[in-house]
Amino acid sequence: MTMTDTTQNQMYKFDWLTVALYLLLVFIGWISIYASAYNEAHSSIVDPSQRYGMQMLWIASSIMLALIVLFTNQKFFSVFAYPIYGVVMLALVMVLFAGTEINGSRSWFTIGPFRLQPAELAKVATSLALARHFSQYHFKINNPVNILKTAAIIGLPVALILLQHDTGSACVFASLIIMLYREGLSGWVVLLALFSILLFILSIIWQPLSVLILIWALCLLIYALVSRRIFITVLAGMLSFGVFFLLTQKIFPHFGIPNPTPDRLLLLLCATTLLIGIVATLKKKLRYVWVITLFFIGSLAFESSVDYAFVHLLKPHQRARIEDMLGMQNDLQNVGYNVHQSKVAIGSGGAFGKGFLKGTQTRYNFVPEQSTDFIFCTIGEEWGFAGTVAVVFIYLLLLGRIVVIAERQRHPFFRIYGYCVLSVLAFHVLINIAMTIGLAPVIGIPLPYVSYGGSSLWAFTIMLAILLKADAMRWE
Repeated sequence: MTMTDTTQNQMYKFDWLTVALYLLLVFIGWISIYASAYNEAHSSIVDPSQRYGMQMLWIASSIMLALIVLFTNQKFFSVFAYPIYGVVMLALVMVLFAGTEINGSRSWFTIGPFRLQPAELAKVATSLALARHFSQYHFKINNPVNILKTAAIIGLPVALILLQHDTGSACVFASLIIMLYREGLSGWVVLLALFSILLFILSIIWQPLSVLILIWALCLLIYALVSRRIFITVLAGMLSFGVFFLLTQKIFPHFGIPNPTPDRLLLLLCATTLLIGIVATLKKKLRYVWVITLFFIGSLAFESSVDYAFVHLLKPHQRARIEDMLGMQNDLQNVGYNVHQSKVAIGSGGAFGKGFLKGTQTRYNFVPEQSTDFIFCTIGEEWGFAGTVAVVFIYLLLLGRIVVIAERQRHPFFRIYGYCVLSVLAFHVLINIAMTIGLAPVIGIPLPYVSYGGSSLWAFTIMLAILLKADAMRWE
């Protein structure tokens, strides 16, 4: 078979629906950037002095990169996964010293009019490294050594990106739990991660006593479900309340012991409950008691650390954004301004929008960063509810195609890599859209293929191109 025949065969096998969805999103992004940054003095959409003209250059270069990937042997990405990861990690280190600081983050290399953000490429490199690690012969995800290696592969870019003060990009790597779950991670770990997020939010909103009561009640509920001893669990709860009342109201005052703080009172209540549970199931289901005890202790430790992390690890503007999102403050002139204007823009679009280049919020720059983080509100204002639903539907189709492509791969490397791509893309889409409508704090991550920016467009294009190449050659 000649090279021409081979190329034609590969072209025939490409998932052209995915390619079409990619090109459609890129086109939507280009015209949305044109609308959000429109300048009557530079009305040409290909004017390189404007953002929409620069985006055209980024699109053209992305397509060239995609073609390079598509004409590269797919084995290259599995063989050189670790070297690629190492080079990108080195770039993350170098940008700390030689990078350009923008909006408080030293995350970009500046080369003339172009900027390159290694954190975006780190998503590609980490996905390849994880796929290589997980596709080893006889790999078991629950092996302690493999767990440590996995944590190191994900944790290294996260740590380096956090040193750049780019919390949003670092958060993206948490989405890889989707791939980990697909490859055998226990569902309990996923539930624990979701519970940690819920506990973090509740610890900020509620008083410590309310959070601890929730933890205690949840421990009882889990114990009742796994032990199937609902009566004993309810009895343990009632007895623990009785002992709790007796100690704090009768015995402590009799000996002149002052009432402990609410936190310690609830700690005593939970400890008494668990002690009664252990006694009640001394011969059966004992392992569940210890698991729940560890869960309880871990929850207490996590709840106690939330306040420290919220105050000392997050920057003031990040805390303010979370508080604004949770409704703890309503500062529409400062931290809440972007989201408020974004919601106004989307709401003003109505069912079918105001029309192309007719959005008042867009034309008069009411929404800061509208061509990057808040590009979705441009779509909402100019194309209305119908336009936003159409864009979301396109993303759902793309994510669905990625699942189909990943599942039909014959080599585990590309199946795992496909789910990494799915995880990162889904996180970006979900969080970015949620940011623009006030359902998530503003963490500054772009909408894939639509937001202005070369680094993100390059990274997402390369990610998808590698998967399409592997899919076209899956029978080779």
